Amino acid sequence: MTSKEPEGEHPSVTLFRQYLRIRTVQPEPDYGAAVPFLEDQAHQLALSCQKVEVAPGYVVTVLTWPGTNPTLSSILLNSHTDVVPVFKEHWSHDPFEAFKDPEGLANPTEAFTVFYSERSPWWVRITCTGRPGHGSRFIEDTAAEKLHKVVSSILAFREKEKQRLQSNPHLKEGAVTSVNLTKLEGGVAFNVVPAAMSASFDIRVAPDVDLKAFEQQLQAWCQAAGEGITFEFAQKWMEPRVTSTDDSDPWWAAFSSVCKDMNLTLEPEIFPAATDSRYIRAVGIPALGFSPMNRTPVLLHDHDERLHEAVFLRGIDIYTRLLPALASVPALPGNR
Repeated sequence: MTSKEPEGEHPSVTLFRQYLRIRTVQPEPDYGAAVPFLEDQAHQLALSCQKVEVAPGYVVTVLTWPGTNPTLSSILLNSHTDVVPVFKEHWSHDPFEAFKDPEGLANPTEAFTVFYSERSPWWVRITCTGRPGHGSRFIEDTAAEKLHKVVSSILAFREKEKQRLQSNPHLKEGAVTSVNLTKLEGGVAFNVVPAAMSASFDIRVAPDVDLKAFEQQLQAWCQAAGEGITFEFAQKWMEPRVTSTDDSDPWWAAFSSVCKDMNLTLEPEIFPAATDSRYIRAVGIPALGFSPMNRTPVLLHDHDERLHEAVFLRGIDIYTRLLPALASVPALPGNR
C-alpha cells in the first residue's frame, strides 16, 4: 500500500488502511504500535477506554458512527456492559454478562452466515507398539501393521461422514464430524522395523454427537487392531453448546430482527472449526459467530485474503444497527 490514500476515499476505509499497515500478524505482532493507534482514535472522540485488542471492523464502527453518540460509544467500549468486542486472533470476545458476537466466516453468495454452534476439536495421537527387527524379515505383530488397521478404521469413518455430507444437500460441513490424518511418526532407518509408530488426527466432532460414545468407538478401533495400542489427546473439548435461534429467544430476536429490517438473508450454520465462542457458551453466555461479509470468498488465512471496499462499508452499516439493538436487550435474570 502507498502512504497516500486515494483522493475522495471513505474515511472508514482510510482508517482501516492505516490500521492494516501496522504489523499485527503472528508470530511477532507489533501490539506496541497497534494499541496507541486505537487509543488515539478513541481519545479523539473523548471516549474512555481500556487496553483491549479490538478488531478493526468494530473500531471503525464506533469511531465513524454517524453523528457519534458519546454515550452509546462509551457503552460499547465499557468493559462492564453487555456487548464488548475484543480482538484476539481474528474475532473473539471476553465473556462479560450477556450476548457476544464472535468470529464468523465470509459467504460467497448474497446471504450472510451466522454460526450458532461449533464442532468440538479433538486432537488425538494413537501410538502402536510391536515387535522390532531387521527390515529383510517378515516379522509378525509389528507396530506398522497395527497402525495400519487403526488408521483404516478411522479413515473409513471419515469416508462415511463425507458421504453423509455429500448425499444430503440440507447438511452443512459443520453438521458432520470431520477427520484428517495430520501426522505419521516412527522409525529410525530404512532397514529397521520400528518398535513403535504413531498417527495423529485432527477430529472435529459435530455438536449432536455423544462424546463419551465416540471416545468408546476410538477405543474399540484401537482394541480391534491388537495389543499395545494407546491414544492420548492434545486437545479434547467436552462441552459442546448450542445458542438458541428460536424467535422467542431475546438475543436471537434482537439479532434477527435487525437483519430482517435491513433485508439481510441469514444462513444459520454450525461453525466447522473452533473459536473462543466455545468458552463463552460453556459458561452459559449465548454466542453467535457473525462477520458481515457476503459476496466474499472464504479465504481465511489464505495468502490473498481480501475484502471488497463496498462489503467492508456495508458491514460497518450493519454493525451500527446490530450493536445498539443488542446492547438494548434487558439483562437475563442473574446477570444484573
